[in-house]
Amino acid sequence: MLGLLSKIFTWWNGASAGAAWTIWRSGKLVGEDQFGNRYYTERKGATGADDKPRRWVVYNGYADASRVPSDWHGWLHHTFEAPPTEAPLPRREWELDHAPNLTGTLNAYRPAGSLAFGGERRRQATPADYEPWEPGR
Repeated sequence: MLGLLSKIFTWWNGASAGAAWTIWRSGKLVGEDQFGNRYYTERKGATGADDKPRRWVVYNGYADASRVPSDWHGWLHHTFEAPPTEAPLPRREWELDHAPNLTGTLNAYRPAGSLAFGGERRRQATPADYEPWEPGR
């Protein structure tokens, strides 16, 4: 029962009731990424004002746009015509795997000296790395 109420009244955890209705009525599953996000397109083809079929994503869990990998992002925004399931982007040896933006979460980057570490800055080997300015000196 809680799952049903969650689907009706929330939009940030997967598809809302309205999105699920639209997917059922006119959507076609195109693929899924490594994070479990599912990507859809309209069955009818181009119906929008710009003569492009509508494309959308249903997030697996919390809705955060930074969780969409670059190849799927390009497909969603009509940069690539074929989805990554049909024509994956070539990977370079120097490319890292996609990682969502962790800012604002417990896993966010916190450098030494931040308030998360008590605000204490590590001392350098130099005797004085900061010298305040004094007028007339």
